[in-house]
Amino acid sequence: MKPVVLAIDLGGTKIISALILSDGEIMAEERHLTLAEEGQASVTKRLFSAIDHLLELKDMEPSELGGISIAAAGGIDISRGLVTSSPHLPGWHNVPLRDMVRERYRVSAFLLNDASAAALGEHRFGAGRGIENLILLTIGTGIGGGIIIEGRLYQGPAGSAGEIGHMTIDVNGPRCTCGNVGCLERLVSGPVMAEEARRRLARGEKSAMLEMVAGRIEEVTAEEIGVAARSGDSLAQDIITKAATYLGVGLVNLVNIFNPQMIIIGGGVGKLGELLLGPARRIVQERAFQVSAEMVRIVPAELGDAAGVLGAAAFAFAQLNRRIC
Repeated sequence: MKPVVLAIDLGGTKIISALILSDGEIMAEERHLTLAEEGQASVTKRLFSAIDHLLELKDMEPSELGGISIAAAGGIDISRGLVTSSPHLPGWHNVPLRDMVRERYRVSAFLLNDASAAALGEHRFGAGRGIENLILLTIGTGIGGGIIIEGRLYQGPAGSAGEIGHMTIDVNGPRCTCGNVGCLERLVSGPVMAEEARRRLARGEKSAMLEMVAGRIEEVTAEEIGVAARSGDSLAQDIITKAATYLGVGLVNLVNIFNPQMIIIGGGVGKLGELLLGPARRIVQERAFQVSAEMVRIVPAELGDAAGVLGAAAFAFAQLNRRIC
């Protein structure tokens, strides 16, 4: 039997578990709610249950696995295997998740940031195949990032590199959940766009979004903004263009610093496609150094929700191969 890794994408909303072969083939996949508000102990128990159920589904023992690899939302200390903190996993502070998994299942265990895993997944199996230098942004409830340099995931000495969502874009901007002000995440993410839409609708601006939610302004989300914008709604289009401008400024910084061949945009907000990427590309062309701007391609992600587990599996196989060699 080919080597198999059990990969987990642990997010604030859902836990995706999958059994994956080294060529990226997904043998089995399941999804469970995280219910993050119940706290660290309950989420960890639910994660173990997801692992157990997937093994039972394929009639496998933990000893048959090459390892278990977890991509988790939040700050990761990769050397110690800790989830140091996470805005999307309340109550998680210096949780030794890697060692908890290793001790419970008696197999090799790996832990990395979920956006770094998504970058690795897109590099190995998705939009970034064959690209040696790329950056991925996942834009949804927050903004995560992953960096591939010369074909390898760059994580920094503590494993915390790639916090692209927390670069400062506006020094006088709004306070971010991280404690900083004017972060990219606080200017571009889905909840921020929805917040602006609700505020402008409440003060009487006209939009098809109001009809979509039957007049319940508080129910407007980024999804309604996207649907309305595609139908030509001027308010929705204005909100997206504003967010895309801030995104473009962030991308200019990345292009000038890293000179990547490709920037991949994923996540729920990334599904806005050209509504978001078109204006952002124009900002890059206008403001970034010409030689770098001409080289970079800014493209949508290809793998969707599977990027995290595929990247976590690729990370595990790479670590296991190093041990063998």
